[in-house]
Amino acid sequence: MSTLTIDVLDAQGKKAGTADLPAEIFDVEPNTALIHQVVIAQLAAARQGTAKVKTRAEVSGGGKKPWRQKGTGRARHGSTRSPIWTGGGVSHGPVPRSYAQRTPKKMIAQALYASLTDRFRDGNMRVVTGFGVDDKPSTKAALASLSNFSEARKVLVVVNRDEELLQLSLRNAGSVHLLVPDQLNAYDVLNADDVVFTQSALDAFVGSRTAKEEQK
Repeated sequence: MSTLTIDVLDAQGKKAGTADLPAEIFDVEPNTALIHQVVIAQLAAARQGTAKVKTRAEVSGGGKKPWRQKGTGRARHGSTRSPIWTGGGVSHGPVPRSYAQRTPKKMIAQALYASLTDRFRDGNMRVVTGFGVDDKPSTKAALASLSNFSEARKVLVVVNRDEELLQLSLRNAGSVHLLVPDQLNAYDVLNADDVVFTQSALDAFVGSRTAKEEQK
């Protein structure tokens, strides 16, 4: 399996080593149509689909004909709950539904790999040893460290599940979107200007993906 390399930075933004990146994940051919389909499906699945209006059959009242059929000079009406009346039912309105689209797991994985490849090739991906919050949570210290290797407006930071201090430090930062490796997805990668992995998060992500590929 061919690999690429990326510099690993410390909390001050200085090079502290290198990390290997599998080409099967970080050097794939982009497929714009595939990425678009997966991202649209993900956004659609996030829709609630709970909007509901009442039809004329569901609105209470309106059983009596408002006036006789002929002789009044007014238009003919059979119910005050007709859609053309104020307080009447709604024609062709929304009803509860699911917006979910079927998306095979292989397509989701390939879209993620293509998104990570795009960020890596454009130089918008970082791998860091940490954010200098080893003793206690500190949003100020974590953001100060982040500014050493990224000045992007929107940053996706991928941390390992056991990096609890870092999660506490960054979870309320407005410019940071925090994920763990098994939550990574194409939309969040593409929606961020920079993607920052902690070294342990990168190892966990690559290890889980490599294991899945070997099981196929």
